Amino acid sequence: MERSGLDADGYFEREGSLGRVQDVFAPVVAAARERLGEAYGQRLHSAYLYGSVPRGTARPGRSDLDLLLALHHEPAAEDRDTAEVLARGLDEDFAETDGIGVLLHGKDTLLSEQERYDLGWFLACLCTPLLGADLAEHLPRYRPDSLLARETNGDLSALLPRWRARARAASTPAERRRLSRHFSRHLVRTGFTLVMPRWGGWTSDLAESAEIFGTYYPERAAQMRAAAEVALDPTADPAVLHAYLEDLGPWLADEYTARHGTKTPRRGSG
Repeated sequence: MERSGLDADGYFEREGSLGRVQDVFAPVVAAARERLGEAYGQRLHSAYLYGSVPRGTARPGRSDLDLLLALHHEPAAEDRDTAEVLARGLDEDFAETDGIGVLLHGKDTLLSEQERYDLGWFLACLCTPLLGADLAEHLPRYRPDSLLARETNGDLSALLPRWRARARAASTPAERRRLSRHFSRHLVRTGFTLVMPRWGGWTSDLAESAEIFGTYYPERAAQMRAAAEVALDPTADPAVLHAYLEDLGPWLADEYTARHGTKTPRRGSG
């Protein structure tokens, strides 16, 4: 399979651009830019798009619009309330998207040494500048190595107990569908970054990620391929969640730790 996502020197190329946004999504992107500026004013350092919309692969009525906001200060309750109101308004006004996601971080956190190979990499390589000065100018270039694998997804073991609690609390089919989408996306991306250093490239495409993973772990290929399908077409079947939490997830967490180690604990975590 052809390697992708890297330049001639083996560094990540930034994926996505405003030029790749499909015409059908242009109005909601323009509205997001305008409303963000109005809602946050001087509190906002910069805003970014990520996900399928800036990659040009979004599906009208099925894909969500994902935003990362860098604030001049660490997010407070007021900032999170503003994000919730803004996301709800965009979602109600534009049928082209199936939900609006907003991540909030202080710019100092995004540029910190602690986040250099997690949030910093995410911003520099997977986010498309939408508004304000681009923080990526202050971050290094990145390679698809084991350090990056560890710091991005080396925390699955810690996540699984929380996931199990969320699954136990899910009482409706709609809640289980949301969890199946979230869990499957995370598992496929973790499966890909497990093999990323060996494969030597990058992709955000979930189906491709599952196929690449399967070339290294053929005994788990069918499970990962099925998870990639659930990420696009969520299910309320409790058996799917159970398989993620008691089979695929624990196996993947153990294999990840054995090959790359565990993610560096964050201050204040746990």
